[in-house]
This record gives sequence, structure tokens and C-alpha cells, in this order.
Amino acid sequence: MERVVSIILLALVWPFCGIAKTWEVRKTGPLRTISGAVRLAAPGDTILVREGVYLEKGLVIDKPLHLKGAGMPVLDGEGRYEIVLIRADKVTFEGFTLRHSGYSGWNDIAGIHLTGVRHVSIVSNMLDDTFFGLYCQNADSCLLSGNTLSSRAAPGVQSGNGIHCWHCDHMRLLNNSITRHRDGIYFEFVTNSQIRGNTSESNLRYGLHFMFSHNDTYEDNTFRHNEAGVSVMFSHGVDMRRNLFADNIGGGAYGILLKEISDSRIESSRFLHNTIAIYMEGTTRVRIRRSLFSGNGWAIKVQASCSDDTIAANDFTGNMFDIATNGTLVLNDYDRNYWDKYEGYDLDRDGVGDIPYHPVSLYSMIAEKNPAVMMLFHSLMVSLLDRTEKVVPSITPVNLVDHRPLMKPLPL
Repeated sequence: MERVVSIILLALVWPFCGIAKTWEVRKTGPLRTISGAVRLAAPGDTILVREGVYLEKGLVIDKPLHLKGAGMPVLDGEGRYEIVLIRADKVTFEGFTLRHSGYSGWNDIAGIHLTGVRHVSIVSNMLDDTFFGLYCQNADSCLLSGNTLSSRAAPGVQSGNGIHCWHCDHMRLLNNSITRHRDGIYFEFVTNSQIRGNTSESNLRYGLHFMFSHNDTYEDNTFRHNEAGVSVMFSHGVDMRRNLFADNIGGGAYGILLKEISDSRIESSRFLHNTIAIYMEGTTRVRIRRSLFSGNGWAIKVQASCSDDTIAANDFTGNMFDIATNGTLVLNDYDRNYWDKYEGYDLDRDGVGDIPYHPVSLYSMIAEKNPAVMMLFHSLMVSLLDRTEKVVPSITPVNLVDHRPLMKPLPL
């Protein structure tokens, strides 16, 4: 009797237990279009696409599938279409070349567009000459990993962002390379997400543009040669570790711009050869620790609107100015940093200078209000003014001081 019941149950359940199938698309085979394979496939199936150029005129993926390219097949948008639109959860899309998407001044056309989805993986693709590269809208728990994105670096509205995330949660951006877009990575209203191991360089505006996005982590990234550097604004709980900010040079360029940021940290990072390494405005309870500032114009510009920030255990070497500020009220803490301009002594040989160090120079205060005076930077008069100010402070903020400056650089 039990055997009969088991057979009956198996007969009832069997039609609903699909067996995953692999569909093969090739230019010379019976199945020649990816869209045709998507129509035929059942949820959970794999579509294997052989090398070749496919003109799909906007491929829509509306069921959970695994699309895998063999030999980097090309999806060409012909300069007119969005190339791939993903509207289903649990899609994996890997191993494709996507090129020549359409461009629009009013519609965010992308190489790959994710909208309203969860648990989608976009892995090891090449996107070339796309308007937006990877565009994620209302997405949750998606993985963007190992992709290479490059655009035409066109001015104005002709250029979109490389990886654009809007209103997303638990996103993971890992080991992507982005260049020649408007912003390399753009986050707006994105929470609990990770940006790790990416390289974003030579973009028209920011390597990373980050707004209204809380409790996110970005670490081990490289931001280099971007027109305006990196901008993190109107956010809290941002954890920034082991990043490189280098060669972001220009009148409005920063290694990183922090505006209205609270309860966040920058740690174990390198700031090399930037016009301004860090610009801080309206920051609260931000910790900057164990980082290297070398060869910058200004290492850190701290506006008077900043409070309860901590700058400790960092190395400042070869910068034109280490610290600059626009006010005399000091509400932040500077402690145990190494300053290569420090000329104090250490009689008790404990590695800490016996006299405090005031890192703001008179000339930096003057240059802050009158940039034209920078032409006198190397003059004897400027050197005399700075030395006089250190002995008898009159303009520089007296309370902006490191009471325990280190005598030797930290092994960062």
C-alpha cells in the first residue's frame, strides 16, 4: 500500500519538478538568437552563447536564467538601443562583450539595466562605448564583479556613469575596472553595500560619487586621474579603508571631498599627488587614521563647520600645506601624527616631540583667501612670516595643534 501511495505522489509531483536544461545559441546553429533562447527556456535553465556578433535590438531577460558566453560573444546595440534589460530575480549574466549602446539626453540607456530585481549576478563582462554601463534601479543583493567598462568620455549629457546604483540595498561591487565615463561609480540612496577592489580612473567627473547612502563600505579601491576625484556627501556610517586616491589634479579636484558626513572613518589609505587630498565641510565624528598624505598641494582642508573629527596616527610628507582651515574655531582633534615639517626635539627619546606642533601655516591662511599670492610661495619673505607666526601666533588658530607629534614616520 505504501508503495502505491509513493508512486501516486511521484506522478503528481513530477510535472512540477523541472530539470534544468542547457540551450546553445550559435550563429550557424538551429538556435541563432539569444532572445529566441530566452523565450524557449524555462526558469533555471542555462543559455550558452557561442562567439559571434548578435544584434538583439534590446534583449529582455524576464525569467531566472544563467546566460553564459563562450569566447566573449558580442551584443551590439548599434548605437541605438539599450543592450540588455534584466527584470527577473536570480539571473546570472557572464562572459559577454557589450558595445555601442544608444545615447540619450532624457533616457538612461545602459549596457545592462537591472530594475526591481534581487540576487542578480553580472560577472566578467566587457562593456565598451556604452552610455551608462551597469545601471541598477531598485535592486537588492546583486553582485557586479570582474567587469571592464569603458566609454567614449564624451562631454555633457552624452556621457553616463559606469556603474550607477539608485535606491539599492546590499549591493556588492567587486574588482571592476571603470574608465572614461562621467562618474566611474555612482551611489544614491544605496545602503548596506560594499565597493571593493575596483579601479576607477580617467573619468570626466568623479571616480566615485556617493550621496544619501548610509552604512556602506568601500575598501581596496584605486581612484586615479579623475577630473574631480571622489565625492562622498550627505551620508553616515561610511567605512573607507585601504583605498588609493592619486593624481586627481585641477582647480576643483580632490582626492576625496567629504560634505555633511557623520560617524564615518577613513583608515589605512594613501593620498598621493592630489591638488587637495581631503576637503572636509560639515563633517562630524569622522576619524582619519593610519593614512599617508604625500606630495599633495593641500593634505587636508578642514572647514570651520567640522566638529568632533579625529585626525590621528597619519604620515604627512612632501605636501605643500599639511592642514588648512578658513576659521579660528577648532573643534577637532589632531593627535600623534608624523609631520615632516616639524622642527621640534625629543629629549626623553620616547618617539614623541616634546613641544606641540601647529600644522597650519600663516601663508596657507593667506592663500586660502587670496589664491593669487601662491606665486610668492618660495620667497624668503613667506618663510620669515611663517617662522614669526609660529613663535607669536596671531592669525593661525592657536588650538589647532598636535600635542604629541611623532618624530618618525609610521610604518603604514
